[in-house]
Amino acid sequence: MADRHSSSCSYLVGALLARTGDDMAGPALLLAALALTGSATGASSLLAAVTVSASVGGPVLGALLDRSPRPGRLLAGALALYATGLTVVLGGLGRVPVAVTLLVAVVTGLLGPALSGGWTAQLPRTVPATRLPRANALDAMTFGVAGLAGPVLAGGAAEALGAPTAVVVSAVLIAAAAPAALRLPPVSGPAPAPVSVPTATSRAAPLTGIVTSGVRAIAGSRPLARATLTSVLSCAAQGMLIACLPLLGERAVGGAGFGAALLSCAALSALLANAVLARHPHAVAPDTVLWAAPLLQAGALALAATGGPVALVVAVAVVGLAEGPQLTALFAVRHREAPERLRAQVFTTGASLKITGFAVGAAIAGPLAERSLPGALLVAAGTAALAVTACCAVRPGGGPALTSTDA
Repeated sequence: MADRHSSSCSYLVGALLARTGDDMAGPALLLAALALTGSATGASSLLAAVTVSASVGGPVLGALLDRSPRPGRLLAGALALYATGLTVVLGGLGRVPVAVTLLVAVVTGLLGPALSGGWTAQLPRTVPATRLPRANALDAMTFGVAGLAGPVLAGGAAEALGAPTAVVVSAVLIAAAAPAALRLPPVSGPAPAPVSVPTATSRAAPLTGIVTSGVRAIAGSRPLARATLTSVLSCAAQGMLIACLPLLGERAVGGAGFGAALLSCAALSALLANAVLARHPHAVAPDTVLWAAPLLQAGALALAATGGPVALVVAVAVVGLAEGPQLTALFAVRHREAPERLRAQVFTTGASLKITGFAVGAAIAGPLAERSLPGALLVAAGTAALAVTACCAVRPGGGPALTSTDA
């Protein structure tokens, strides 16, 4: 029991370091690129490059983690390479062609899911089954703390030490989580079969089949398909809101910075909600939270469309209150339903789909907000409501599992 307690504490410390560094890295890269190149377009392109490849890297990384007898070692290696990639990107800004820097950022971004789904997939090996619900809530809280601390640290380090130093600090935080990853328990039972590399004479590509097995596991399970679809639609709605926040700040108080500051408000309310769940992990069933959270988000987004600073603050706080427990519930369903041999793939594939949903939502909301800000927010509210509909349509039980075609 003492070993399990030590493993869970090490897990949480490592998760907090890695995720804080990750949430710091985005704003720090943006500031550093702007300072070293003077191009806002180049800075935004760099941020997009380091995030867009996560949708490809997630399933592959999950497959490798599931096939490794010591996933902690692989996770530590991914963290070290991710931190190194950020440093290489920083070193290339203003010194090498932009295309080269963007390529390095894309390759670095392939390892991004290691800090989210890849890490969370290891949680059941660090705590007894009876303590997993509380550990889930604590794990989700690390995202909230990182969401609060990362941007603040990036801004503070950039102001005090310079934007390039902020990128270095974020890389150091990510690399500092590697020792905690190394201490994660190994896989119990028989060692997983190694991933075979296809040759010119092989009739099939084993790695391709292994990678897609995570997608099939999600599509073939009603609870996993339900949770994944709901979370992706909710993330799309959140992306729409974040794309609207600068314009909302200008409309409400005359400053875009107010809208950006509201992100901390959402992160704080999500953190507080998960703190309550950590104290009372069995208060609400995860499957109930999955449909209740986007319903709450839909109402809050509709409230934000009405305008006014007070309504806006309340709306963003309510979005955070829903977002925190929804993440905890999503983790709980994945831990409960994912096959042990595919656990990491389910988590990393789900994380990749969420990132894609967020990006699509943000991309859609930009042009809409320029034409009609309330209209963009109402579309976001409708997307959250669609998540509720999807959650109720794909029931968690009672009937055969979904096929890949159904999904």
